[in-house]
Amino acid sequence: MAHTESLVGAQISYIGHDAVEIPLFLGDTYGQFAKRLDLSFNQLRSLAGLKMFTELEELVVDNNQLGNDLQLPRLPNLHTLTLNKNQLTDIEALLEHLADVTPSLQYLSLLGNEACPNQLVNPDKDEDDYQRYRYFVLYKLPNLKFLDSRKVTKNEVIEAGARGAFMKVVKPKSEAPQNESGSENRQLPYTPLPRGSRDAKNHKGVFAKCRYIYYGKHSEGNRFIRNDQL
Repeated sequence: MAHTESLVGAQISYIGHDAVEIPLFLGDTYGQFAKRLDLSFNQLRSLAGLKMFTELEELVVDNNQLGNDLQLPRLPNLHTLTLNKNQLTDIEALLEHLADVTPSLQYLSLLGNEACPNQLVNPDKDEDDYQRYRYFVLYKLPNLKFLDSRKVTKNEVIEAGARGAFMKVVKPKSEAPQNESGSENRQLPYTPLPRGSRDAKNHKGVFAKCRYIYYGKHSEGNRFIRNDQL
């Protein structure tokens, strides 16, 4: 089967191939000079293949299946990372890992993950929940200039330094230890509906206030504002 990646200068795109891991040929062919790599709309569960991309500065892996076991190789030049719409729920572990392996990171987007508390994923969350999340992220990654869809402000940096350590986001209940019966709690599949409508035995109407944000294929959070546009 012919490869259908696209190359523009030092920018590599391998989008929409349902790949569960990064193909070896990408690293072998482009790893030593690629500056930007877009792997959106696949089924990636691992980014182990990134170890060949030693010069990478931008990485886009939106709409994949990456979870809390995510491990990146050390990428000293990476300044932009977008992980929108994956399976990430443990924000603290993720941020500690990124602080260790991506020391130059300035642009990060996690929209559409449970680790990012917004109403797209959980209708029970509001703007206050999201703002506390921003303080915690900036406390862990103080060099960020842009988080999700918004530029980091000076006031946020100050607040994160003063109180960010106390803004840790509680993990979803689906990640709790085994219940009393000894069986593990299973994580519910994603749905934008209120919790009350998820129970198959509950047929009564449910009403909830929810603001939806569209994250279409051509309007992902990874379309960051570049330095020359600020």
